[in-house]
Amino acid sequence: MESKPTVIVTGAGSGIGRATSLRFAREGFSVIANGRRHEALEETTAAARGLSGRIIPVAGDVAVDATAQKLVTEALNAGDFGWLVNNAGIGWNYGITHPGSMAATRDTTPDQWREVMRINLDSVFLLCHAALPHLCERGGGGIVNVSSGGGLKGMDDAHAYATAKAGIINLTRSMAKTYGRFNVRSNVIAPGFVDTEMVASVLDSGMNPFANEATRYLVSPLGRPGTPEEVADAIFFLTVQATYCNGAVLSIDGGSVA
Repeated sequence: MESKPTVIVTGAGSGIGRATSLRFAREGFSVIANGRRHEALEETTAAARGLSGRIIPVAGDVAVDATAQKLVTEALNAGDFGWLVNNAGIGWNYGITHPGSMAATRDTTPDQWREVMRINLDSVFLLCHAALPHLCERGGGGIVNVSSGGGLKGMDDAHAYATAKAGIINLTRSMAKTYGRFNVRSNVIAPGFVDTEMVASVLDSGMNPFANEATRYLVSPLGRPGTPEEVADAIFFLTVQATYCNGAVLSIDGGSVA
């Protein structure tokens, strides 16, 4: 039986990253699962027990070059490293613990701006920078970078977040043009409102837009948040199955940006 490539998934301790790691493990892949919280990665690893693939947890801040290099080394040691999913990032819940980081430009300090960009955009660059030489030498591979609906349109607040997510899209499109000749495909997933820890404080509060018939369809024409598993299916599709997709931006948002 032909072996399956090893895949790196960042932000794998919860939400979309966890669901994506389990999606690949369910199909028999080896997954290098990265996150900043070791305990959360252990929960992801435990959830994969009994699946045909395996999850190898590697904790660390992927917005640090040494961590990015370490993940690629771990993937090469695990076998045929061929796929990368850059999912790590911060969003709404980060703004609660770090007031101002998800604010409009006037209310965001330079330090807050730089930190959001470091975590949401620099991390993608660093891991792509570390992975691309190996993927090109291998003769092909796939990269899926997770952006956001906020990267496709302007936002009333969270200007640093929106800018970083838009940057992910154009970085990915540029890589698609440059590295397609090496059979390295680079694509983007742009999730909308997905039921994860990142927005739990909204869904559990009086601000939950889906609890109100007057607003639920304004947030998503389907009238509900997405699930991490629905996004994971789309990531799996772009990575494994959509072999002629390169430079694509796939919105998974129930029609929010339609």
